[in-house]
Amino acid sequence: MIDRNANVLLMYTGGTIGMVENAETGALEPFNFSHLYSNMPEIKRLKFNVETYLFDPPIDSSDMSPSIWQQIVHVIEDHYDEYDGFVILHGTDTMAYTASVLSLMLDNLTKPVILTGSQLPIGKLRTDGKENLITALEIAADKKDAIGRPIVPELCVYMQNLLMRGNRTTKINANNFSAFTSPNYPYLGEAGLNIRYNDQFILKPDYEKPVNFNYAMDPHVVILKLFPGISEAVVRAHLAIPGLKGVVLETYGTGNSPIDLWFIDLLHDAIEQGIVIVNVTQCLYGGVEMHRYENGQRLEKLGAVSGHDITTEAALAKLMVLFGEGKTPAEVKRLMSVSLRGELTVRR
Repeated sequence: MIDRNANVLLMYTGGTIGMVENAETGALEPFNFSHLYSNMPEIKRLKFNVETYLFDPPIDSSDMSPSIWQQIVHVIEDHYDEYDGFVILHGTDTMAYTASVLSLMLDNLTKPVILTGSQLPIGKLRTDGKENLITALEIAADKKDAIGRPIVPELCVYMQNLLMRGNRTTKINANNFSAFTSPNYPYLGEAGLNIRYNDQFILKPDYEKPVNFNYAMDPHVVILKLFPGISEAVVRAHLAIPGLKGVVLETYGTGNSPIDLWFIDLLHDAIEQGIVIVNVTQCLYGGVEMHRYENGQRLEKLGAVSGHDITTEAALAKLMVLFGEGKTPAEVKRLMSVSLRGELTVRR
């Protein structure tokens, strides 16, 4: 049920959704969020209070970085006790990365934090942005009981009628409104005539404990995507990055890689040096099962850790956060194979 007394903070970081067309030049430019109600009169019909916070200047999501993620968390921490929920307007290109890392930076989250955006600007006639924004705001204000507990106390992405766990999402389409999916975890909710929540899949926080805001991050990680014909020089260059601590290794199928001697030797040496190699499948659906085939078994014997069905975005975010917290390589290896915020499923 919508709480008529709810207060929701709408944060505009940047992205397509917050653009309008300049009447004189035709160019897209950020609209003035201090005049939100005049730009989007539909918000006046909501039965709760919406206030805004503008990142100035707005950020193109292609310029997203750990320092900006820390800024976002800082805003949420500063206003956490003032609001019942938070909606973050964000460019779609790196939204899955932001959703993944924020889910790990916000520990024991007890309020909704919903990321949304659009493929067309709000100022365009056929925009998908208005529905995405209105519904995200309603989700942020939705309560499940009389004592005011939210229905969705976790970090989510809402796009094109689908509510998804943030660290399970990935962008799959550059042109269609249905730009995101949650390939290996059920949707947390779907919006039609009504918003239908799948409560059994939603995280349940410990309301007796406080939320923890984690700021420490270590960017000394890299994604290495395998491809037929990948050269020794390419792999060596990735593993020789100064200060490297973790590698998201995108492998074939259920976690298979070449077994060329040079490849195995390079990975062996990296692991011996304390670099954590996380095996993540290139496939959209399914996960890593290194025991299935000989090539995968070789990686397992070397000491590569299974990412199970984690997305590349979440694996990268998790490495950044864990190393940022000062965890040892052994601790990071152990934690990369367990679920911290519902980001992966371990199948035995």
